[in-house]
Amino acid sequence: MLKTLGAQIKEFKADSIKTPIAMLVEVLMETLIPLLMAKIIDDGIQAGNLKVIYLTGLGMLVLAVIGLLAGLAGGIFGARASAGFARNLRKAMFENIQTFSFSNIDKFSTAGLVTRMTTDVTNIQNAYQMILRMGVRAPMSMICALAMAFFINARIATIYLGAVIFLAIIMGIIMKFAMKYFHDVFTKYDELNSSVQENVTGIRVSKAFVREDYEINRFQKASANIYKLFTKAESMVVLNMPVMMFTVYACILLISWVGAHMIVSDTLTTGELMSLLTYCMNILMSLMMLSMIFVMITMSMASAERISEVLNEKADLVNPENPDYEIPDGSIKFENVVFRYNKTSESPVLSDINLEIKSGETIGVIGGTGSAKTSLVNLISRLYDVDEGTVYVGGKDVRTYDLEMLRDQVSVVLQKNVLFSGTIYENLRWGDINATDEECKRACELACADEFIEKMPQGYNTFIEQGGTNVSGGQKQRLCIARALIKKPKILILDDSTSAVDTATDAKIRNAFATEIPNTTKIIIAQRISSVQNADKIIVMDDGKINGFGNHDELLANNEIYRDVYEAQTGGSGDFDENGGEA
Repeated sequence: MLKTLGAQIKEFKADSIKTPIAMLVEVLMETLIPLLMAKIIDDGIQAGNLKVIYLTGLGMLVLAVIGLLAGLAGGIFGARASAGFARNLRKAMFENIQTFSFSNIDKFSTAGLVTRMTTDVTNIQNAYQMILRMGVRAPMSMICALAMAFFINARIATIYLGAVIFLAIIMGIIMKFAMKYFHDVFTKYDELNSSVQENVTGIRVSKAFVREDYEINRFQKASANIYKLFTKAESMVVLNMPVMMFTVYACILLISWVGAHMIVSDTLTTGELMSLLTYCMNILMSLMMLSMIFVMITMSMASAERISEVLNEKADLVNPENPDYEIPDGSIKFENVVFRYNKTSESPVLSDINLEIKSGETIGVIGGTGSAKTSLVNLISRLYDVDEGTVYVGGKDVRTYDLEMLRDQVSVVLQKNVLFSGTIYENLRWGDINATDEECKRACELACADEFIEKMPQGYNTFIEQGGTNVSGGQKQRLCIARALIKKPKILILDDSTSAVDTATDAKIRNAFATEIPNTTKIIIAQRISSVQNADKIIVMDDGKINGFGNHDELLANNEIYRDVYEAQTGGSGDFDENGGEA
């Protein structure tokens, strides 16, 4: 874990080294000042020597200024190092997330990833800065003060040593119990963020169903869980302060009592006692700083583990050593394919899939909810890998292709359409960053999106809100189809992506595909028979298997599921799942 995080310090190593050096200089100056103070008392004030007072006082001033400048430099270097470290952590996590396959993404919730890149990284940043500064300053100050105390009087110095050992044991015990609670806290943060994200995203649905009170209660429960865990964790950590203060005052009393007796017996001077008391405060202040570091580290350890999980996660899908960079055509073949989302699951999602599709064909896919239609097409663009068998595109195993090139040539309009904040042009150019305005407009014509875009005040420069909240479901689907067409793919997959458009527009889109992109293989997943009945072939999926494969007339005559759906829809029901699951 430390190696994983430490690798992200990178260009901030110099600042990370300068910070403790500056802190060390500051500590040395603070350690020398009490010695000069003792000299002023013993050789200056008590002896009535003004020259010693002035010269020693000037020396103290010089040391104080050097210490001040060193502390300021340490603060600047530490801030730069910790902020840079946090930046690199966020960047590394984000870049690694971009390499994840769908199966990798499934391991982490969206809210969990957001928490790791915000709250967790902030905890690490604060802890790192404190370690660079206080983590060096406090122990060095304590060691130097202890050394000087033993140099002045070993008997009194043993009191400090006993206090340090006692506090180290207590802090270790507290840290052991607090760590568990802090780890649980950040898991609950994921749940809280998930609740907020879901509520904000679906605020319109929440209001439409008058579920505000339910959502408020749900949020309050998640927030209350964090409150309870934080209370438990903090109740352990706060024990540190009373124990610390007890030790501080006990040390001061013991030193004053022992020191007074030694002054009376002429084994200790007044100046030395004053120095010892100053070193006492230095040691105890250092211990208080260490306790703060210990609290911060305790909190950040849980964050460090969560960040390391993301950084150490390796993409399940990677390029082969010598990938192919050219797909000859849009032909597709499934050969004895078996697929599971969970590799340990006994029952596969897809089994015994054997299928051959010629380049340029239009293929319909129909089936009940949960029949694995989407899982089938996800294997074509290698969003997941098969467990058994092989998927071929252009006559080659998809695992031999360069991933980026494969997904450029196999364009998918996913079931959940997503638009990003930006203009319509900017969203369309996700398909091809170099697409011209004319190419964007032509793709929109094919997707029947030009009809509503031209009615907008700013046309193609209209700003789309995050998630496409300022356009309707049907408009969003058509923009996503246009975005996919701009890629000029050899294979186009529409995963139920015309469900929110009317049947007339659906027919226009299909006709445009047939006439304008005849050489592109088109796979259309749909619930409506009308959307697929004119396809060259139609796949009927049922329980992860191909139940039927043929054209509309063949399936109507030979496939019971397809016939039941057709009769239900043409009879006015229109409910696929009402009869579609029966075989």
